[in-house]
Amino acid sequence: MTNGPGYIQLQRALDTVHVGRRHRAELGDIDALVASIDDNGLFQIITIDPDGNLVCGLRRLVAMRQLGWKTADVWVRPGISDRLGQLLAEQDDNALHKPLTLTEQATLYRELKTLMAEDAARRQQATRFHAASEQLGSDGGATVAPPSAPESPDGGKTRAQAALMVTGRNSYTSLERIGELQRLAADETQPAAVRERAAAELVGIEAGGSITAAHQRTRVELSLAELDQLAADSLAPEHVRAQAARDAAGLRAVEAQTRAAELERLAADALARVRGDKKRGKRPRPTTAPAVPAGGMTVRAFVLTWDELALWWERADPAVVGPALTEEQWHRFEQTVAGTVAFAEAADQARHDSELRTA
Repeated sequence: MTNGPGYIQLQRALDTVHVGRRHRAELGDIDALVASIDDNGLFQIITIDPDGNLVCGLRRLVAMRQLGWKTADVWVRPGISDRLGQLLAEQDDNALHKPLTLTEQATLYRELKTLMAEDAARRQQATRFHAASEQLGSDGGATVAPPSAPESPDGGKTRAQAALMVTGRNSYTSLERIGELQRLAADETQPAAVRERAAAELVGIEAGGSITAAHQRTRVELSLAELDQLAADSLAPEHVRAQAARDAAGLRAVEAQTRAAELERLAADALARVRGDKKRGKRPRPTTAPAVPAGGMTVRAFVLTWDELALWWERADPAVVGPALTEEQWHRFEQTVAGTVAFAEAADQARHDSELRTA
């Protein structure tokens, strides 16, 4: 047995190490790790708490068990048996070894965010209690104000801190969006179409798809589900039910050829209109399928936009921009390029057709 600063090294039977609930779902190439350990031995031993719960080293533990090892050296670290300490140790271990997937990051982020907020609230309350105790012994009347509400688990500061710990950046928007998709996919009170859409979008994100577009498409599915419910609501006025059914059908008719952001706006507008009609008892003006904006920009606005973009590629360095963009930003850039090329081809054909008509 070896003692060190804050830990003890000893031999431990591997079948007595408890894994428990972990955020890692994908272990990666375990066969390669098994071969490396078999050839070269274990360079970094696993860490457990005094109760035998694994703190970090899940992939190494699995590899050793596959090799048939019965015992191995372990670090025993006291003082991290609480859930937050375990999460922090797991996060540190994952940062140094195989990275978590996006959905695994979102799950770890969500729990870290909640636990950090709860921990902050406890420390806040303890500080107030200490201050109140001191004031109770002072002269004069009571001056203790009622405690203010602790920072909620969704507070911006906590979100930024949790995101920084999980991803190295304090931007939490993508993690929050993935978290909402995870919640919807697991929520059995949601319509089946919503759960299936959220689950499918999570698979797409893991494959490298846009988080923003996945979130937008799922929100469209939520709006469609509510429109379907309104269309089937026997207590709603007949004209409201009919309008909800028309709007839902119209959205589905244009879904395949409409960008996710625009479809989300159309769905939100349709839902708000039908909700308002139901609430006020107002008879809506009949509408057809939502129109996909094809000419919202005037020719003058188009010319001004492209005048500003003239020779933009000479002002940007691809060697700098390429590596600097996130996956989401690169996806939007590719979408813009593809849309621009398609627009240019259609506009060129329209010019050609116009020349033939005027010839």
